Amino acid sequence: MEHIKGDAAKAIIKGAMVKEGVEEKTADYVAQGLTSTSLRGTDSHGIRLIHHYLAAVKSGRINPKPAYSVEKKMPTIAVLDADHTFGHAAGMEAAKLAVEMADEFGSGNVAIKNSTHFGAAAFFALEIAHHDMIGTSYTHSDSLIIPTHGKRSFLGNNPVCFAAPVKDEGPFCLDMATSIITFNAVRQLQERGEKAPENVGTDKNGIPTTDANEIKMLLPVGSYKGYGLSLMVEVLCSMLTGMPFGPHISKMFEDLEKKRHLGHFVSAMKVSGFTPIDQFKERMAMMIKELRNEPRLDPEQAVMVAGDPEKISLEDRSKSGIPLTMEELEAFQKLSNTYHLGVDVEG
Repeated sequence: MEHIKGDAAKAIIKGAMVKEGVEEKTADYVAQGLTSTSLRGTDSHGIRLIHHYLAAVKSGRINPKPAYSVEKKMPTIAVLDADHTFGHAAGMEAAKLAVEMADEFGSGNVAIKNSTHFGAAAFFALEIAHHDMIGTSYTHSDSLIIPTHGKRSFLGNNPVCFAAPVKDEGPFCLDMATSIITFNAVRQLQERGEKAPENVGTDKNGIPTTDANEIKMLLPVGSYKGYGLSLMVEVLCSMLTGMPFGPHISKMFEDLEKKRHLGHFVSAMKVSGFTPIDQFKERMAMMIKELRNEPRLDPEQAVMVAGDPEKISLEDRSKSGIPLTMEELEAFQKLSNTYHLGVDVEG
């Protein structure tokens, strides 16, 4: 594997988008979202998606210069119309609005409509947690998950993210899709000619397969439990927003000229409304420390809490860079050269 520094990746992503007519603030949100996600080790939703997003801008699916509208239903409830722009930008605008409401009223809940793929849900929940609040974020996606006892997909692998502040380290962050792996991860396996793990996906007939090229649908984590979580997220992202649900959502990598009408949901809760924030953060740190110090079943396998692998990756990749295949690195250099950005991926 080759490596690209986070700053170089961010500069290329933002620069390419601006050259394609994306307004600077929106391009900055996307560049931040993709780069921070790759630095945290979630490669399936990170910088490698820039080529897809640029194609979606060129095809007309994604609006590069959105005119947001916000309808505030109640002091702590709002609906943000994303005007079909990048979900990264719409989600961050919603997160900031949720924080603003929570700061004044204790909580803030924002449903987002007419959006597009918003990348990793952690991008928004972590932003909220950095304001000494508990942040949650959700999105639905196109039909990928097979319902219990079914043979074809209906709901998406709708992610759930929960983040909370911790003393002396980054927030606790649980960011999970309701499938065992994401379809972006399947695409990575396809590109690399690798097999998929057992019982993560099925072929077009609903039969489990490890052939990444044959995987058309995904199996939910925890069987009916993951299926139930997908449905819960669909309520938040489809039913509250009026957006399409399940099989009525257009595919991410197909028909790029077609608007996706995705819905998302973010919320913020002010911790100090329940308990002193310093006490909360200290107790979070204590609980996490005790968990990490639990006896190991395997001496070589540390006991971790949600978000620990991402924290380790962030520390490592901030120094060594984001790993890419030679082909992926060359594609980034080509972006820099094509848009005359003057960024050397090996600099």
